[in-house]
Amino acid sequence: MNESDAIIFVVDDDAAMRRSLAYLLDSAGWQVETFASARDFLQRYEGHAPGCLLLDVRMPLMSGLELQQKLSRHAIALPVIFLSGHGDLAMAVQTMKAGACDFLEKPCKDQVLLDAVSRAVARSVAESRSAASANTAQAALATLTAREREVALLMAEGKASKVIARELGISDKTVQVHRHNTMEKLGLHSAAEVARLLMASGEI
Repeated sequence: MNESDAIIFVVDDDAAMRRSLAYLLDSAGWQVETFASARDFLQRYEGHAPGCLLLDVRMPLMSGLELQQKLSRHAIALPVIFLSGHGDLAMAVQTMKAGACDFLEKPCKDQVLLDAVSRAVARSVAESRSAASANTAQAALATLTAREREVALLMAEGKASKVIARELGISDKTVQVHRHNTMEKLGLHSAAEVARLLMASGEI
């Protein structure tokens, strides 16, 4: 996942604002998709690429706040930048507490908006890479037997084979077999590498 893969999603019921934002973002080299309503966005969003959501606060049928809450309930981690024509401190605080990256007032200076988008995309790319790494690690760990996983966790703690054998109530020779099988299945060569894989998967 790279920033070049990112898509900036613009959701605003004001057609002129959508065109203006799309022009600015396109001229800055971003891929852009625009939507006239929150529901339109939900129907078409596929969640396959990193990026960010430029979201108007006040819209008919479903407000920007309601869309943010809906995305959160469905664990869709798309960074949100709110754009509001009504400077409301309480609303800004509410959206930021709910995880928004920024809350900008319309009209917003071009560079301020572009800087906010860059920060949000960088966050999205980092989260996408982390999620991909976790999925890869979890898939690798799924090839282990229950006993091999136990051995792997104890190896990650830096414990020697004799200590692992004592804690699991098995022979040192059996631990050595499990260690060998674990390393072979995971394609790793040291306990430190096992620890990093377990950390990437969220196991530790």
